[in-house]
Amino acid sequence: MLLGLARWTRAAGHDTAVVESDAPDPAVLARAASERRKLVTRARALAERNAGAILLTGDTLDEQAAALAGGADLDWLEAPFTRCLVDNQPLRTVEPDRLPDIPDSARSLSGPFRTCPACGRSYWPGSHVRRMRARLERWATAKP
Repeated sequence: MLLGLARWTRAAGHDTAVVESDAPDPAVLARAASERRKLVTRARALAERNAGAILLTGDTLDEQAAALAGGADLDWLEAPFTRCLVDNQPLRTVEPDRLPDIPDSARSLSGPFRTCPACGRSYWPGSHVRRMRARLERWATAKP
């Protein structure tokens, strides 16, 4: 239910786990405890069963981002674009011999070029990164 927000917290550089949408509450609570994670949810009943949980009630991504920043003291500019948006792994700098994996149109950019060691996705600073950074900066400077 918060997959979009999770991808944005990863874009900001935060280690962000996501549970399956059909995971039973006891399993979610156990995973949060065993991994020492802050539980973020839209499910009131689940939040009530975890003293440190952050209950997000906003419907828009901007509302959820503001609530998360306030409730978890989250820095939206922690380490932008250093984690895979899909599987949460820390990205590695692309080695020169792997540059052919980067599209021709992106190779002329200044970089950095990064890759996910788990899934092999490549990342580069295209126009989408400028737009994403602008959003992260907007969230970082928003007044609660």
